[in-house]
Amino acid sequence: MEPAINWPDLQGNILRGYRKHFVRHLVLTVDRPAAACRWLADATSGDDSRTPQITTAQPWSGDKPTSCVNIGLTASGLAKLGVSPASIASFPHEFVAGMPSRSKLIGDTGPSDPSGWKREWQDHERIHLMISVHADNAAIRAAVADRIMAASGAFRLLAALDGEDFPGGKVHFGYRDSISQPQFYGVHGPDNRRDDQPLVEIGAMLLGYATPVEDIRWRVPSPHVLGFNGSFNAFRVLEQQVEQFEQFLSECADRLMTDPVGKRLLPPGEEKKWTPPMSRRDALREMVAAKMLGRWYNGVPLEMSPHSPSPQPPIGEEKLNDYGYSHDPDGQRCPIGSHMRRSNPRDAKIVQRNTNHARRIIRRGIPYGPMYDPALPVKAERGLLGSFMCASLTSQFEALQYDWTNLGLIDPRITGTNDPILGNNEPLHSRFTFPVGEEKVTFRGFPHFIHTRGGAYLFQPSISAIRYLASLGDGKAARKSSGAAYVD
Repeated sequence: MEPAINWPDLQGNILRGYRKHFVRHLVLTVDRPAAACRWLADATSGDDSRTPQITTAQPWSGDKPTSCVNIGLTASGLAKLGVSPASIASFPHEFVAGMPSRSKLIGDTGPSDPSGWKREWQDHERIHLMISVHADNAAIRAAVADRIMAASGAFRLLAALDGEDFPGGKVHFGYRDSISQPQFYGVHGPDNRRDDQPLVEIGAMLLGYATPVEDIRWRVPSPHVLGFNGSFNAFRVLEQQVEQFEQFLSECADRLMTDPVGKRLLPPGEEKKWTPPMSRRDALREMVAAKMLGRWYNGVPLEMSPHSPSPQPPIGEEKLNDYGYSHDPDGQRCPIGSHMRRSNPRDAKIVQRNTNHARRIIRRGIPYGPMYDPALPVKAERGLLGSFMCASLTSQFEALQYDWTNLGLIDPRITGTNDPILGNNEPLHSRFTFPVGEEKVTFRGFPHFIHTRGGAYLFQPSISAIRYLASLGDGKAARKSSGAAYVD
């Protein structure tokens, strides 16, 4: 039998999100390990007067707190706090090696190569931990972050990364985000699911439990108290090339305005029935954007409404995730190569037949930088601060990036092509194709619209594990050099 979920021992924001509108990620190096260990002890003491407390997954009994705090550590951060080499060696090799060393596997080449990352991400060994502050407003975010940084001599700040939700839950490319997430056994009941996809075993996110892969459990690093109930986070700073993306949509729409296939893609006059009505060119721009993602800008799935973002009768909020692809094997409604269908093939027949639901990950992201206004374009860096959480970086996050995003090993009809939005495309070879009846539309010559500007593989320990790490600073875990189990 599976152990019951010990909610107070889990960090929050893994199995269930906070839905806070402001975030600050503090990227830190440990200056004084003993002081850092004292901060970890204070942050799990239950006494908020000492320092902001690390938020657990315990359900809130009253009003939601105005802020939440979580922590993730790199392999070098664990070593800096005193975790033994034997213990660190028990962690997955990709985590120990770090994100920059995996660049070719996850598509971080060309403009995303680690050699071109922001300064704070250049020396991977100096990145020890990231403390994330989620808050209701910017003032609370700043106040909580300042209290954390007041920890005497514990940390040195490498970067403070601020993110803020846009109205309507949209991101820089104009799409509504955070609609589809896995739902888990023991977390979500079968009667309140928003879709017919199978519930996912919590071992897809937490170490020590059954996983979606039959008879497979991911190894729990030693000592058990350090690894159990932990999770991994592929944290990414993803710069979005919004102007290039908008220009590409315009070029595609201009071509479709004169190509007879455009009339079959979007029947003439259909755009006048949309809410609000659009010019034909604007509607074709939005149609291309929907084909690339797999949803309209407002979140309505192409699979449920292939010709309009405003179907009648309307699709309710609770139904936006309730669909599959099994009745659309050729991608007439939602292209096989679209971002959504690549990332989560749902019930479609795919080449790697046992992986439809085995690579589910939690995606939590928030925009950074000013919203793009095509009427008043302002040159600025803008993008997404993304956390991609799972129990196995190589079998989930990296497999998604390598097999599905950048090789198309999901269906032979798209093999050799990259995800049109997230993929590592370059103009000489890029290609996005989708069927329109008996014909096909192919767009070529587009660049990589998203550039990685930094990132790290983080381990998100349980509350028990954080207390274990805290104990390394005062000699309680002197046996650490042998990797022996810690007893509280």
